[in-house]
Amino acid sequence: MRENQQAPQSAEGEAKVVTLCGSTRFETDFAKVSQRLTLEGCVVISLGMFSLPDPADCGWAADSSDLKERLGALHFQKIRMADEVYIVDPGGYVGESTRREIAYAESLGKPVRYLSRERLASVPADDRR
Repeated sequence: MRENQQAPQSAEGEAKVVTLCGSTRFETDFAKVSQRLTLEGCVVISLGMFSLPDPADCGWAADSSDLKERLGALHFQKIRMADEVYIVDPGGYVGESTRREIAYAESLGKPVRYLSRERLASVPADDRR
């Protein structure tokens, strides 16, 4: 961020809180987006894990289907906490879970941004082939 550039802010004047959503297969892209938004002055909320642990190794989970359901509910809470939702969608890929998260964010009136659309916007029109 440049010296004279202000960090993105929420309506309350605090740093903007951004929740990342997208497929767990894009772990590297999540890290890059998180770093960029953090350097821009945002508070970034991301996924807590990119693969489910073995239920035998996770004492508080009875089975992986229950764990997946609870993690989904936690991510909806992260969306409620956000000023904005950022979709990590390299190549425009949005899976079923991410589509549900987008619909939920929109139902709450949260602005939704997409990584794939920002990349296109940053490429001159002549180079978009």
